[in-house]
Amino acid sequence: MTRRGTTAALLAAAGLLLAGCDQVSNAVDQGSKTADKVSACTEALGLADLNPLVDPATLKARAEDKEKRLRELAGNVQDQDVKNALLGMADSYVEVQKERIQDAGVVAQWVQRNVKKLDTLRAACGG
Repeated sequence: MTRRGTTAALLAAAGLLLAGCDQVSNAVDQGSKTADKVSACTEALGLADLNPLVDPATLKARAEDKEKRLRELAGNVQDQDVKNALLGMADSYVEVQKERIQDAGVVAQWVQRNVKKLDTLRAACGG
């Protein structure tokens, strides 16, 4: 093989190697996005409760914590449907913070609205 032929072969091999690395990198990026989505969905679904049997101040504090965490998760996920669902759930916890929690009817109405938002999240998460 001539020097020119050897150089061309090396350049071709390097090109194939770089193309392979790019495909692996893309696959890793896709896997990372999927892992981020799965992680965000799993955590968000774990946050989706609120015990109305505690005092109103504790209930509001827990709702505030959940709202903040859901917004953080939404900021870290790439999937727009999941992001929107997380933000919708976060907004529902803002509603709890503003409501008169002493009224059991208010809590029941919130639970009904939140079940719909939870269903939206489950659908966005693929389940």
